[in-house]
Amino acid sequence: MSIVKRSLDLTGMFEAEILIQLLLWRWDHPFKDDLEFQNELLENAAVALKEAIDGQQLFDDLPALETNLIAAVYFAEWSAITSGSEDIDGRRQKWLDQLRATIPSCFHPQNDLS
Repeated sequence: MSIVKRSLDLTGMFEAEILIQLLLWRWDHPFKDDLEFQNELLENAAVALKEAIDGQQLFDDLPALETNLIAAVYFAEWSAITSGSEDIDGRRQKWLDQLRATIPSCFHPQNDLS
C-alpha cells in the first residue's frame, strides 16, 4: 500500500486529530485553539490526499503517491491562505514556513532520505 493511501486511512482515526493539534500547538498556529478549524484542516488534508491518490502531484519534489499526512496538512493550509483566507499578520504563513523547515523529510521522496 502506498504512503498516500496509508495516510488517507489515518485521517479517519483519532490519532490524526491529535497530530493536527500537536502540529498547530507546537508551531503556534494562530487558530491552534479553534476546534472547528482543526476539523476543517483535517478534512481538507484528506481531500488533498485523495487528489494525490488520483495522481495530482501537490509538491514539485514529492511524487503524488508519496504524499504523507503532514505534507497534506501543509498543502491544505497553504491552499487556504493562497485562496484568500485570512492570514493574521502573516502568522499562518510563518507556521507553514516553520513546519516545512523543521520537518523537511515530509516534503521529499523516500529514496532521498537514505
